[in-house]
Amino acid sequence: MALEFKLSQKLMPQLVMTPQLQQAIKLLQLSHLDLQQRISEELQENPALEEALDEDDAADTVREPEAIHEMMVTDRIADWQDYLDNHSNSRHDMVSTEAVREESDFPSLENTVVRRETLQEHLLWQLQMAGLDQAGESIGMCIIGNLDERGYLEASVEEIGELTHAAPDAVEEVLACIQLFDPVGIAARDLRECLLVQLRNAGMGESVAAGMVANHLHELEYKQYDRIAAGLGVGLGEVMEAAHLIGCLEPKPARGFDDDEVRTIIPDVVVQKVAGEYAIFLNDDGVPPLRVSPLVRRLVGERGDEVRKAREYLEAKVRAATWLIKSIHWRQQTLYRVSESIFRFQQEFLDHGTAGLKPLVLREVAAEIGMHPSTVSRATSNKYAHTPQGVFELKYFFQSGIARNDSATVVSSESVRDRIRGLVESEDPGDPLSDQQIAGALQKLGIDIARRTVAKYREQLGILPSSRRRRPFANYRIAPD
Repeated sequence: MALEFKLSQKLMPQLVMTPQLQQAIKLLQLSHLDLQQRISEELQENPALEEALDEDDAADTVREPEAIHEMMVTDRIADWQDYLDNHSNSRHDMVSTEAVREESDFPSLENTVVRRETLQEHLLWQLQMAGLDQAGESIGMCIIGNLDERGYLEASVEEIGELTHAAPDAVEEVLACIQLFDPVGIAARDLRECLLVQLRNAGMGESVAAGMVANHLHELEYKQYDRIAAGLGVGLGEVMEAAHLIGCLEPKPARGFDDDEVRTIIPDVVVQKVAGEYAIFLNDDGVPPLRVSPLVRRLVGERGDEVRKAREYLEAKVRAATWLIKSIHWRQQTLYRVSESIFRFQQEFLDHGTAGLKPLVLREVAAEIGMHPSTVSRATSNKYAHTPQGVFELKYFFQSGIARNDSATVVSSESVRDRIRGLVESEDPGDPLSDQQIAGALQKLGIDIARRTVAKYREQLGILPSSRRRRPFANYRIAPD
């Protein structure tokens, strides 16, 4: 068979990701705070873009894509001047936030965030007050700098000694001092040491509880109290009392401290009941109306070779401003349509909470509003809605479904998880429900669910298996002295 090369031509439709389309997609994915920051940056960098004094003066620039493309590929000043002078000033037909506030009691979305003291700052302050010498402070700073998110020490004593040029005994001495800082048990090397430090600090270093932590931590985890009692040679009553005491200790000393800055969540969408019906409003706070600068319009219209370079620069800035305004309005309109469709499906949630949540997938919303599922996914990314049931991420309302026994209806997975949580909270601590028993209880409620699915949902809720939830002596009462 002979091989040969040929040249051929054919037409093939292909979607091209233009810079303008990429910008619109990026803006669609931004959260409310990120959008505010992006607008602020553009206002500083682009001289053709400015904040309108009022909404009537805002430049909408929502034109047909072909018309805008024609404006951008032509070099005729008259076309640009005509476009800038006659662009539409109409706003999208969604109800503004201010109008809603005038008609009804709009929920306050302002949040005051105070930066909390970090764990390192809290420990370093105590280290300075501990009265250690310079070498001890150097060791202490190294220890504090090697704590993980739980508050446990990640580096070994030998490693800290090498870093600070100190003997292991000196490191152990400073470590013992830091472990008694607030919170007590900080810088422990494992769970056993963390609990023992707390017990010793409470003057219970030789108690039954300390013996249980030191020698029977594994049995304690699985509630094997009879084996613990036999191993320590004490009665079940003492074991139960010690187990209750250990349960009051803190296994993660760093809990309550967050080294990250607090991120304020400002809802993009507000769902409110107006005149007996739910209405969707976009939160426009912090998103000013924008327009193309009138001064730049006049400069673009200037003629003459001496201003040609300046005119070309300004034309590029005008194009960028026009596309930014158009992209922001497209983002708002898309977000409004997606939110309206979501809450049309999830109206029972607005009335009854999680119990009324229905199964919903991206394709259903996309089909209703005539968009691609990927666009719906981007529109709901990092977006939150203020509803009568609280503030929720928009993606929360997309839930998988589980069929009922009658096969006529389905319930959302979140609703099923909520029922599992309720069953576990109301169970007998001495005889907790197994996954199979939970599945049977749900089937009696009309929910057709397998044991494996119950186990998966239980793990997602952070609920331990029944063997580790069992408290055989839950009804045991310690006699008063």
